[in-house]
Amino acid sequence: MGKPHPIELRARVVAFVEEGNSHREAARHFRVSPRFVNNMVILKRASGERAPARQGHLGGGKLTGHEEWVRQRLSDNGDLTLDELCVELAGRGVSVVRSTASRFLHRLGLSHKESLQAAEQLRPEIARSRDQWINHRKPFFNKALARLILIDGEADQQSIQ
Repeated sequence: MGKPHPIELRARVVAFVEEGNSHREAARHFRVSPRFVNNMVILKRASGERAPARQGHLGGGKLTGHEEWVRQRLSDNGDLTLDELCVELAGRGVSVVRSTASRFLHRLGLSHKESLQAAEQLRPEIARSRDQWINHRKPFFNKALARLILIDGEADQQSIQ
């Protein structure tokens, strides 16, 4: 959401209209929309105030009452994705998007980072085959690394001379 117009501008727009100018003239003069001028005049007549209404959900957000449940759910299943969390919240009657859930977790101080390793790497047969592949490729990696170090060393010596 954008920021509300300043109180001073609101007061000047209403005063301009109360001087006898039309709403459209006020909109052109102050470079605001005619709807803004209409809303300001209606607000002034209804309540006498020109202050903007509070933005956002009252009480902090849609998820405020669900803090303990979310903490418990994440402690039970640390690999829960944001999409899965949103689906489970929808099952509880709260419709939120990923960004809302992410901001809520951040406000709670919960780090929701998925591991950098795939869960399959923890399985013994996958870990064994991965170690075999790495050990098979090590000589090639070491040879390429030695070649890079040698080339960099020669380049450094040439730049010194």
